[in-house]
Amino acid sequence: MSPRLSGPQQPRIPTSSLSLEFPMSLGVYDRYEQAQQAVDYLSDHEFPVQNCLIVGTDLKQVERVTGRLTNGKVAAGGALSGVWMGIFVGIIVSLFGQGNAWAVIASTAVFGAVFGLVWALAGYAATRGRRDFTSVSQVVATRYEVLVEHKFAAPGRELLAKMPGRTPPGF
Repeated sequence: MSPRLSGPQQPRIPTSSLSLEFPMSLGVYDRYEQAQQAVDYLSDHEFPVQNCLIVGTDLKQVERVTGRLTNGKVAAGGALSGVWMGIFVGIIVSLFGQGNAWAVIASTAVFGAVFGLVWALAGYAATRGRRDFTSVSQVVATRYEVLVEHKFAAPGRELLAKMPGRTPPGF
């Protein structure tokens, strides 16, 4: 049994800043900049924008192929990565050790290069040529919806209808 609160009812604190209790759509836009512009317009007209969300919908993954992957590129990348890791470890060891710091850093860099080269080539060989290219990928939204708490939907739509130079968004 929970204790009764005396006095005025405590306001509900949202469980997440990225959610609304009863969201309603103010519009759907093709570009994020359009949705951002709509919210900015609302803000300029003293609309309570703290009750708005811009939600990316219809997500898709886009992968841009940046080049062909070869044994040489894999070996060079692995060795370079290993050198950096070796230098880092060498600096840490030289801070707490005795003797020539430069010799420690150089030896750990060489060991790191060899280890990185072998590790990268082993990983590349394990793929058996199934992915012989490099790429970058990103998840992007194809549409952006501006949502608002239900009690502010009508005034928000009225304000956006007056926004100059814009075509009405879809609902």
